[in-house]
Amino acid sequence: MITQENFESQYSDPIERRQISKFVCDEICRQIHRYIKGMSGSHRTMEKFEARLKDMPLDQKERTIAAYIDLNRHALDGLDMKMVLVRAMANYCDTFSYMMTMVNDKRKWVMYLKAIRDTYFRFHKVFEENGKYGIKDNDGNVTVSAQYEFLRTPYVYVDDIRQTPVIAQKDGKMGLILADGHDTIVAPFRYDDISLRDEEPYFVARVGERTVLLDTAPRGRER
Repeated sequence: MITQENFESQYSDPIERRQISKFVCDEICRQIHRYIKGMSGSHRTMEKFEARLKDMPLDQKERTIAAYIDLNRHALDGLDMKMVLVRAMANYCDTFSYMMTMVNDKRKWVMYLKAIRDTYFRFHKVFEENGKYGIKDNDGNVTVSAQYEFLRTPYVYVDDIRQTPVIAQKDGKMGLILADGHDTIVAPFRYDDISLRDEEPYFVARVGERTVLLDTAPRGRER
């Protein structure tokens, strides 16, 4: 029951939650910009990343950033989520005393830090079924069916919002697929080996003695 005495501790303002979430999102976007810059990304690259997010509603932007972090987990290296939350609170508050009240509210700290973790740290997992491997997202939805002998999710630097293919083995041959719930084939299962490079195109494949670079376009193209 909400009373005059417990109003501040029990009542959760939806406008406050929405605005804090927005400012947290802004802070994490800035960190990703710094990550792209630190990985030798150009100013144009950072602008492209920002433009992709610009017109998205907040919930879609959060999901998109979480998906990016899942495959670029070093993007948040060194980022203290408590500092992210302090900055978000400071942006929200219109007076210093109000900000200090929020900062010293342990209940809100726990609530908002949990919300940050639940929103942005949504990592996929590889699972095994009948001796074959698949992938589930953070909610337990199957994004890659368990029909592969080997799976490798590439954790590579990507300077754009896009889905990075998964290296998979089927019937003894290697290929690239998307973790999109449909096992969309990006590169066909005809290679003896597929490995990663530090620059685009990120995948290099071997067939016998022949080496080819693989594009990550939907149908997979050799260069």
